[in-house]
Amino acid sequence: MASSSKEVLEVAGREVTVTNPDKVYFPKSGRTKLDVVRYYVAVAEGALRGAGGRPMALKRYVNGIEGEAFFQKRAPEKRPEWIETAQLRYPSGRTAEEVVLRDAAQLAWVVNLGCLELHTHSVLAEDVDHPDELRIDLDPVPGVPWSQVVEVALVARDVLADHGLVGWPKTSGSRGFHVYARIQPNWTFAEVRRAAEGFAREVARRAPDIATGAWWKEERHGVFVDYNQNAKDHTTASGYSVRPSEEARVSTPLTWDEVPGCDPAAYTMESVQGRPDAWAGIEDSRGDLTALLELAATYKKQAPAKKGTGRRTPSMPLIEIARAATKEEALAGLERWKARHPAVWPLLEPADVLVDSMRGINSLWTRIRLNLVHVPEADRPAQEPLEVDYDPFAKWKEMQARGETPARWRRPTDETAEETTEESAEATTEETAEATTGEPTAEPTESG
Repeated sequence: MASSSKEVLEVAGREVTVTNPDKVYFPKSGRTKLDVVRYYVAVAEGALRGAGGRPMALKRYVNGIEGEAFFQKRAPEKRPEWIETAQLRYPSGRTAEEVVLRDAAQLAWVVNLGCLELHTHSVLAEDVDHPDELRIDLDPVPGVPWSQVVEVALVARDVLADHGLVGWPKTSGSRGFHVYARIQPNWTFAEVRRAAEGFAREVARRAPDIATGAWWKEERHGVFVDYNQNAKDHTTASGYSVRPSEEARVSTPLTWDEVPGCDPAAYTMESVQGRPDAWAGIEDSRGDLTALLELAATYKKQAPAKKGTGRRTPSMPLIEIARAATKEEALAGLERWKARHPAVWPLLEPADVLVDSMRGINSLWTRIRLNLVHVPEADRPAQEPLEVDYDPFAKWKEMQARGETPARWRRPTDETAEETTEESAEATTEETAEATTGEPTAEPTESG
């Protein structure tokens, strides 16, 4: 049954209503919302192998890929009775009921909300305190060729195998690469993250010229082995997630035989349908984290003792260019800075331009910094007034002035404001996608 405003699909024995099926999500190609829903129904078996049974944050592109996406952690209050949820508890003591997918009908329902990507936690709904997945995000710095990303992925596979774990590779659908390993749910988030950090250091030790585990962005080179995807409350785009690129690229599970010659541009909504699921055996591969934890303990013993006051002093000569509500505004500010410093810009390498996606109270904002390490010291421009000086916490300040800010909210400082990566786009802040009243954001007038 179809009309100009909705279409009802029969999926897994249920009726799923797709509202505004003709809404264009990908303007250049003309792919519609209904195209995305039908894609997910077609790949449901593989998509649920990665996302099924896990609490998920809803990253909603209600106006397509050119509109502003937002994260919504809490399941919509108005939902079918057959939509399952799981309760997650945050450090503040607050809780949220998050959607859990089990079948293709539930998957189609979530996609109808505007969810292009499936952002799942690394835990199962039955035990939300003990991850059953180790997640590694290989994030190349600007200018790094794809061949180097693949080379680091193969090193990552070997490190996992040497410590009793089976790595399962997939493209991220963007610039990076993901390697997951299923583990027994016997360890806490802190222990899993510690194991992942030890893993990252070992990959960097084996491939020091092309891989890094350096936490601070300006200190990285080659491919960053991002272990922080294992922190509590982080979510990542699971296998078969459609990414917001005009080509509708897909985060695609691969076999290791496919990895050396893979091209991320080759995996799209259309091309991955009908592929055998490369992760079909992942459930039988659960491993033990003990060996990686022992490795992490060894690296911790080797680490120098921390000194100082706790406030970080950057090790590189950094200047800040812009803080903007959108990436476009920030980049426009960078262009103005370049015009004023024509002799400096050619000296910068691609990795010296640090474009950070930062998470505010309920939205993302963009910061641009420059690392002047390759500019002779005498020629380095001083810090100037920001080209764009957006305050992501302005609403917070206004509410505080009126005495309306919930006491549990604390304004992040510049040092603690969260930096996200383009690859993971994870929902990590408890208040993400909540209005400044402290309540979940109102549902859009139409479902995506």
